[in-house]
Amino acid sequence: MKTHIILLVTILVSLSVSSCKTEPVAAPVQKTDISEFLGQWTIDIEGGTSVGWLEVRQAEGYIDADLLWQGGSVLPVANVFLAADKNLIVTRTNNAVKTRDANNNPLRTMVITNWLEVSKEGDKIKGFLLNPRRSGLGVDSTEFIGTKLPAPPPAPDLASVKFGTPVELFNGKDLTGWRLINEKQKNGFAAENGVLTNNPVQVEGAPHVSYGNLRTDQEFEDFNLKLEVNVPAGSNSGVYLRGMYEVQVVDSYKKELDPHNMGAVYSRIKPTVGAEKPAGEWQTMDITLCDRHATVILNGIKIIDNQPIYGPTGGAMKSDVFAAGPIYLQGDHGKVFYRNIILTPIVK
Repeated sequence: MKTHIILLVTILVSLSVSSCKTEPVAAPVQKTDISEFLGQWTIDIEGGTSVGWLEVRQAEGYIDADLLWQGGSVLPVANVFLAADKNLIVTRTNNAVKTRDANNNPLRTMVITNWLEVSKEGDKIKGFLLNPRRSGLGVDSTEFIGTKLPAPPPAPDLASVKFGTPVELFNGKDLTGWRLINEKQKNGFAAENGVLTNNPVQVEGAPHVSYGNLRTDQEFEDFNLKLEVNVPAGSNSGVYLRGMYEVQVVDSYKKELDPHNMGAVYSRIKPTVGAEKPAGEWQTMDITLCDRHATVILNGIKIIDNQPIYGPTGGAMKSDVFAAGPIYLQGDHGKVFYRNIILTPIVK
């Protein structure tokens, strides 16, 4: 009898163990075709107040990407790869100081990785930017959707371009025809003795004041823009074409050539020669935007010659590179003076 009981228990345990077994889960199939993500994409970021740009390309033996997210520069990503769930993962990193000593020297610095999870849906890309909180307790996510950009057309023949009637954008007396992009910010611009002056003053010890960017009421397609600008020492501003592409205004006299210097298309097109004047002197800018190509003549010297602009620059108002847009002047960086702002539209 004892033997029968032991046998019965053994059978029941065996059946119980068998019933708990599950079928093995098949490993996800690793995707290897990157082709649907390749190319350049303009990105609309959740909230509608900022844009981005992503270029994915395949090199020999690896894939690479450059990313613009809201403000700042177009920068290489830390890594980009295909995940098994068919998403494209794009990572960025930055160093964050966690603790400092009594003299404000870093004691503990950590590398923070944020990443885009990108999926393809029809002819769009969409996904989220996931950004770990500084405390390490949780992750913030920002939704986005991207549109494929066709390559720029061939460089236009500027000698055959037809121009319309010049438009005086600044009357020298007041801000008629101009308004802040964000009316909740403070306006540092004023008309003074025929000069459009921006003076974003910050008072030491007082709360930081958020100054706004100034845009034209009118919107334009392709055009030639002429103006004079005076940049005090160490100051910084920018002239945005169509609210999309920033031509840099900065004190960069005698600095090494860089895509962030005076007259550059910010972080995208580096001047071929330095033509800046010293800080505090009036300088002339002659800018032509035509068929997604830019020409910049600074102080009578051509520093950018009919070069393609592949996408928006940091601070762009919209992602549609084909839409008309305003001229806007950056107003939150430093003191600057503008005068004689004349735009001549291109007639097509």
